[in-house]
Amino acid sequence: MTLPPLVPPVGELDADGLARYSRQLILGEVGVTGQRSLAAARVLVIGAGGLGSPVLLYLAAAGVGTIGVVDFDRVEKSNLHRQVIHSDADIGRPKVDSAADAVAALNPTITVHRHALRLTADTIDELLADYDLVLDGADNFPTRYLVNDACVAAGKPLVWGSVLGFAAQVAVFWDAAPGDEGVQLRDVFPEPPAAGTVPSCAEAGVVGALCAQAGSVMAMEAIKLITGIGRPLLGRVLVIDALAGRWDQVEIRRSSRRPTAPAPVPVPAPPDACGSAVSTTVSLPEAGTMFLLDVRGPDEFAAQRVPGSVNIPLPDLLEGALDGVPNDEPILVICRSGQRAEVAAASLDARGYRDVRVLAGGLLALASESVPAQSPR
Repeated sequence: MTLPPLVPPVGELDADGLARYSRQLILGEVGVTGQRSLAAARVLVIGAGGLGSPVLLYLAAAGVGTIGVVDFDRVEKSNLHRQVIHSDADIGRPKVDSAADAVAALNPTITVHRHALRLTADTIDELLADYDLVLDGADNFPTRYLVNDACVAAGKPLVWGSVLGFAAQVAVFWDAAPGDEGVQLRDVFPEPPAAGTVPSCAEAGVVGALCAQAGSVMAMEAIKLITGIGRPLLGRVLVIDALAGRWDQVEIRRSSRRPTAPAPVPVPAPPDACGSAVSTTVSLPEAGTMFLLDVRGPDEFAAQRVPGSVNIPLPDLLEGALDGVPNDEPILVICRSGQRAEVAAASLDARGYRDVRVLAGGLLALASESVPAQSPR
């Protein structure tokens, strides 16, 4: 169904605006009226990462007048293959600052509000009150459900995207949509998955170009909602399979399983608080006298570890953090599935380490005892 414009047109376009958006203005569906709606729109983008990067750039390029960006992270080198709004010179800077500068460089007529904060139940409602529309590119489930529930309570539309590996999904959730088309995240996924059951991008990997595909679709959905053109992805989930080159859709509708009053979803503790997690250990058969190097994140290591192993997260190792790693004894590299361990082992090989091996299949395979414990390189 076509929805009415989310944002009424306001003001007039000046000569600069007419020139800047001329190729967009000649589209009959957009026109001057639609462009004036875009200029009046206030859009909140959750995350300035893989999805947030193309979303922010394309919203700014399209002329969305006010953009808020929420992110409390700093730019790391491992971000740059997919988070294209940042550059090598931005490493170490707050992502909200780097993103705001990139938007200003692209379109200096846009107003950008920087929200360098962690979203919580205490901060989100006041934040949402200033915006017409929310785009969610968060990287964790608690934040996603927190944003969804706040949008439901505020009656605001939510453009949602998700990427992992070679797969992506995009949808529009709007519980209070005109007519009887309203759906929300909990109609598709009633509750967040249990901790540890779904790998993160740091654990499973992600292709940068896929983030661009999904993020540009999210930006287009926002433009459609703001201007009231086309058929938004409301009641549908777009499913992208990058390896197969397939774009499919799944129809969704209101679910009777939807919680009537969802409990607040706790936001995970910052990384430096992960050491307080309850730790479990796993056995590593036939490890011998090898140096055990775990390249998972500190939170994963705190929750489950191999006795005697040393934790150097993969991004740190790739940056050369190798203090204490010996070059005179065999090294066994450990991670969740084996993928990060392969990358770490290749880095160690390139740095001259002579005997580096990988725990084949990672801790997942070790738990099922389905593969050998050691995989020579």
